[in-house]
Amino acid sequence: MSDSIPYIGEIFALLTAITWAWGVVLFKKSGETVHPIALNIFKNVLAMVLILPTMHLFGETLLPPVPLRDFLLILASGAIGIGITDTFFFKSLNLLGASLSAIIDCLYSPFVIGLSVLWLGESLTVLQVLGVIIILSAVLTATSRKGSDMIPRRNLLLGIFYGVSSLAMLAVSLMLVKPLLDRLPLLWLSEVRLIGGMIVLGMVIALHPKRRCIMATLAPREGWKYSLAGSFVGAYLTFIFWLAGMKFAQVSVVAALNQTSNIFIFIFAAIFLRESINRRRAAAILMGVAGSMLVTFS
Repeated sequence: MSDSIPYIGEIFALLTAITWAWGVVLFKKSGETVHPIALNIFKNVLAMVLILPTMHLFGETLLPPVPLRDFLLILASGAIGIGITDTFFFKSLNLLGASLSAIIDCLYSPFVIGLSVLWLGESLTVLQVLGVIIILSAVLTATSRKGSDMIPRRNLLLGIFYGVSSLAMLAVSLMLVKPLLDRLPLLWLSEVRLIGGMIVLGMVIALHPKRRCIMATLAPREGWKYSLAGSFVGAYLTFIFWLAGMKFAQVSVVAALNQTSNIFIFIFAAIFLRESINRRRAAAILMGVAGSMLVTFS
């Protein structure tokens, strides 16, 4: 396939960025009526159901021989990186909006690089440190009073807290499974991570005093179509495109094209969500993406 269609891997990597950006816009619309916990549960259930036939299509087995320790690490990764992280992300998205969330998301690379230094013993280059400084400057620029377009201060602070916390926990969850990525089937690993996320979400919703009200927000209504479309595009289709990009193109090229999702989110938020674009936010997103590139490829 890669021989018959030139740049097929790069095309899939760019589609990954576009579908994730579109998924974020749909999740923002869904979040207007659906509780973050309920949306996360719905998204995960749909992804779990769709990945099963996809595993069969790619010839992956449902029960590969995996040591118990590795299996538990994958479950823990899903519990943190899907059960908690995605719920926090949806909460932050509701509070900040898609365009500001895209700028906060640029902190993902510094968190991953920082943890790889502490956890895996990797080292930082001078350019990576410069990239981190640029990203932090971008976030500070975007979240200033002028840059945040009069988002209520409480919402701004809570949104930043949930957004930054979700990125930190996502980085931790990836560190847990990073040593396993090269020797385990990716679709199977993703399915187990989703199970880990659902275990946490199941415990949370079972113990939550407002569980009936939370789950009632999933009832078919105007926001339901956004939940369905966002989960399909943002949770399933994006992952399949990402896998295809990784298969047919160089990892460095795929990572660079994936990073453009923040720019697409910024543009889509302005067009479809009518979120305001000012000079500070525009400068911040450019700084954030540039800093992410330095952190990732230096």
